[in-house]
Amino acid sequence: MFTLTRDDGYLLSTDPDRLDLDRVHHWLSTDAYWALGRSRETVARAFAGSIPYAVHRVPDGGQVAVARVVTDGATFAWLCDVYVAREERGRGLGTWLATAVRDHLASLGVHRILLATLDAHGVYAGVGFTPVTPERWMELDRRPVTPLTGKEPIGSPALTVER
Repeated sequence: MFTLTRDDGYLLSTDPDRLDLDRVHHWLSTDAYWALGRSRETVARAFAGSIPYAVHRVPDGGQVAVARVVTDGATFAWLCDVYVAREERGRGLGTWLATAVRDHLASLGVHRILLATLDAHGVYAGVGFTPVTPERWMELDRRPVTPLTGKEPIGSPALTVER
C-alpha cells in the first residue's frame, strides 16, 4: 500500500479497503461527464482491477477525491476516473493527486502514463503531461454511450441513472 499525507490534513491511500465505493459511484455516475449513468457494479469491477488512489480528510476520514490507474506495473499506465468533490475543489487536490500518482508509478518503474481529459489540461500539464501526437495513437471505442455527452447514439435504448 502507498500512502502520502499533505501538511494541511489530507491523506492519499491506495488501500482498497479505504475506498468509499458508494461515494465514488455517486460522483462518477451523476457528475463526471465521462461516466454518467455508469452502474455501481461497473464501478466496482473497474476499481477492483485497478490501483485506487483515494484522498481523505484526516480529521474525519471523509473521502474527498479519487483516481484509478490501470497498469501492468512495469511499463505503462492509464490514469482515469480522476474526480475531486465539488466542495473540495480549489485547494490543489487534483494537482496533488496527479503528482502523487505520477511519482508512485515512477517508483514502480512505470514511466509512460496516458490519460484523457476534456477540461483539465492545465492541471495535468502542470504535472508534466503533454498532448499526445494523433498520428501515433489509435483507439477502438465500442462504448454504447457517447463519453463526452453521456447521450446514446440514435436508436440506442434509453440511459438510466441508478440512485
